[in-house]
Amino acid sequence: MRPRTGVLLIILAAFVAAIAGVIAGRVLTVPAATPAAELHAVLHDRMDLNPDQTTRLDALEHVYAIRRATIERRMRADNTVLAAAIETEHGYGPGVAAAVDRTHATMGELQKATLAHIFAMRQVLTPRQAPQFDAAVVKALTDDSHAAK
Repeated sequence: MRPRTGVLLIILAAFVAAIAGVIAGRVLTVPAATPAAELHAVLHDRMDLNPDQTTRLDALEHVYAIRRATIERRMRADNTVLAAAIETEHGYGPGVAAAVDRTHATMGELQKATLAHIFAMRQVLTPRQAPQFDAAVVKALTDDSHAAK
């Protein structure tokens, strides 16, 4: 075997092992409560919402769930394009770079949609309820227990 072929096989094996590790980690670990779930709990379990607020928030959540699902489908499609580009280029070439840019744009769209949803929910709250909601949002965004390790 030529030295270059051996190096390429080692790199390929390391890449496959890394992917397998990520997949195993996702399958074997139980995810902690997400910031979104914690925010939902604050909103629905710890605030004294009136029936009108509950109805309005449920409608907002329904619309957001549809929007989020649509964007998440695009993110999966973007990842498929990225995987194909990696498979084709075997490095950080123009196809990979374009696919990464597309993925980042879609992720940014999801973040903007999420923030718009949060601000829309806040508008449903009373001035007395809003500070508790704001604190929960800040905590969700800054809580280190949800940071990637």
